[in-house]
Amino acid sequence: MAHPTTSVLCTELGFEWPDGTTVLDGFHLAVGPGRTGLIGLNGSGKSTLLRLMAGELTPTSGTVRIGGELGYLPQGVTFDTARQVDEALGIRAAREALHAIEAGDTDERHFTAVGDDWDVEERARAVLDRLGLERLGLDRTTGELSGGEAVLLHLAALLLRRPDVLLLDEPTNNLDRRARSLLYEAVASWPGVLVVVSHDRELLQHVDQIADLRDGAVTWYGGNFAEYERTVAAQQETAERLVRAAEGDVQRQKRDLAEARVKLDRSASYGKKRAVTRNDPKVFSGKLKRQAQETAGRVRGMHTERLTEAKERLTAAEDAVRDDAEIRIDLPRTAVPAGRTVLHLDHVRLPYGPRADLELRGAERVALVGRNGSGKTTLLRAVAGELTPVEGEISTPVPLRYLPQRLDLLDDTLSVVGNVKRYAPAVGDNAVRARLARFQFRGGRADQLAGTLSGGERFRAALAALLLADPPPQLLMLDEPTNNLDLASVRQLTQALAGYQGALIVASHDLPFLRGLGITRWLELDGTLREVDPM
Repeated sequence: MAHPTTSVLCTELGFEWPDGTTVLDGFHLAVGPGRTGLIGLNGSGKSTLLRLMAGELTPTSGTVRIGGELGYLPQGVTFDTARQVDEALGIRAAREALHAIEAGDTDERHFTAVGDDWDVEERARAVLDRLGLERLGLDRTTGELSGGEAVLLHLAALLLRRPDVLLLDEPTNNLDRRARSLLYEAVASWPGVLVVVSHDRELLQHVDQIADLRDGAVTWYGGNFAEYERTVAAQQETAERLVRAAEGDVQRQKRDLAEARVKLDRSASYGKKRAVTRNDPKVFSGKLKRQAQETAGRVRGMHTERLTEAKERLTAAEDAVRDDAEIRIDLPRTAVPAGRTVLHLDHVRLPYGPRADLELRGAERVALVGRNGSGKTTLLRAVAGELTPVEGEISTPVPLRYLPQRLDLLDDTLSVVGNVKRYAPAVGDNAVRARLARFQFRGGRADQLAGTLSGGERFRAALAALLLADPPPQLLMLDEPTNNLDLASVRQLTQALAGYQGALIVASHDLPFLRGLGITRWLELDGTLREVDPM
């Protein structure tokens, strides 16, 4: 049985995908009361672990035990567009029973459905107001919701249930700044057990402890993300110092071994000459030779052993230094002349109302911002040719590529190599693999099926397919690209885009990421498209 203070207990937990890829093996985790931030590199198994806790996946081995009622907010929340808001909140049956009782129907079934929740409608409206969804009536359908509003509505349903254990997987994806602030408040005031997977630094400032999942095990750090960073920085400084010391020790042992060999060779040569000069008997000279060989063997063995131990210490020291691989690419073929028009929007009116006029020239870097539901994704899809404007014209005289939030441009049945070759069919297999290596897909990783990739790996594969396309894009549009990316992957994305020399439009609520891209223009969509001051 779980310890009384333990709300989540994973014991000898193992999981592997149908293709045999192992995610967890003999994994242990115990999470008690409080707010825990679960972090780690993409592909380390964070989302898989949450799905195992939530019962969405069945362990290959071991057990997961939850102390109390569980609530789970997965990535990529969607609703049936025909559902009503009260149904999505899980209160429809109670509302219908309450209305029936108010109309004079005293059937016992209605009282059972209501239970003690006579103020269910007031509580529901209060939670919606708290999360900035005050405009949603309980009788409206969910088809009108943006991606961010869908996340908040799902969270509202969880808050109404008041579960003992709450699991959140990248909850700030698709949320605008106001919605993120509201979610931060909800997390900070959560009274029970909470485990949140996130790359959002601001959200992670509201947790009590950090669980870092690496190499199939969790390392715990007390405090919020800022305290975690300070601790890791100190650990890495010590680890790098130990690496330098171990490297110096290896070099010393190599020199000592080389010097010992020289001395032994000289001694053996001297012994031979002395035996010839003195004309020693063969029995005596043979004995001296064997003694010299035994001594030489001991000396060589001692120095070889010391060198081996020094190398082992160096390996251990190197293993303690984190290697969050970087992406560094040069894409000169994406360059566009400064005066060339890459995008022209002429009196464009989009579905659902937004209007836009825009002239984009040269290698400008544009941040597209605005609240949830303002039409940012709609605008990008229209420029990409996926939607037809209600009015006006869109002109894109250069090759363009669009990376949507869903990353659905990848064919899950093809390998990473196969997906890239879809966009560059004339490029040879070896050339594709050489380019993919720059995106950290080396060897067998390039042959991995897209359907088995983690969120961050999937993003890197999609980005590689677009940037390595033939012809290369001179206008690149990204919609919330940091969603589902760990902190190391966000750095990798920023590095990759540093090598992109064309025009860039990025729709994002992640202001630290946008500031790192060297944005030249900030555009806000709020009914109309207008230029705003840098944020």
